[in-house]
Amino acid sequence: MIIDAWMQHPTLRHMQHEMFESLRRWTKMEVPTQELPLEMTIAAMDAAGVDIGLATAWYAPEGDLISNDEVHGFVQRYPDRLIGIASANIAKPMDAVKEVRRCVRDLGFKGVRIIPWLWGLPPDDRRYYPIYTECVELGVPFCLQTGHTGPLRPSEPGRPIPYLDNVALEFPELKIVAGHIGYPWTAEMISLARKYENVYIDTSAYTAQRFPAELVEYMKGGGRKKVMFGTNYPMIMPARCLEGLDGLGLDEEAKEMFLYQNAARVFGISER
Repeated sequence: MIIDAWMQHPTLRHMQHEMFESLRRWTKMEVPTQELPLEMTIAAMDAAGVDIGLATAWYAPEGDLISNDEVHGFVQRYPDRLIGIASANIAKPMDAVKEVRRCVRDLGFKGVRIIPWLWGLPPDDRRYYPIYTECVELGVPFCLQTGHTGPLRPSEPGRPIPYLDNVALEFPELKIVAGHIGYPWTAEMISLARKYENVYIDTSAYTAQRFPAELVEYMKGGGRKKVMFGTNYPMIMPARCLEGLDGLGLDEEAKEMFLYQNAARVFGISER
């Protein structure tokens, strides 16, 4: 079994956004003009043997780029393959809390993701704190991006220390899943995962061949229960993310935890 801890089925307004111009340049992708069929996303998962994708919504200051209801629609079409991860407008804290509660309680979403660089606010900003409290109450993880930004936005909000360090100190009950391995501050990100019981790392946006050596060593040892597979699809195809995995030297237990068990445990996903 394989769970992709961070992917999205993008809408056209998400794919066409100007901030992704750098990603389109790196991946040699043209600006799309048509909506991506959901079947293409499922086919990409099939090609890599990915069983379940945690499909995220995107909310930015200017509005939703992938709405929670759109994600719910995707999940309804492929309920055995996709699980919703909610987002919200943190500029309106009461509305955000109500929306998160609706997504988890009514729609069956398994977590919340806010992307700090999208808001230009580090995760210890006061506007996140009502969401953290609600995630603890609901028992779901809070997911975010750490490290530099590929899109054309400042990278400062992605520094693990001090920003995420502060959050983990103040919310020891909150399960935190930090995406994109924290690069170029990967050592900082690993230090937080070691320091805090409820801090985890997902490898989205990086292929196995590009994992930093310190991350691989962590996955082999004490971090085998702390790191989970992610792609950031459609930025990178799932099959490409898995290329080179067998060459990392992970034992079978560490590999299974990375690909499935850690995400299943943290997000509360039962085997299907």
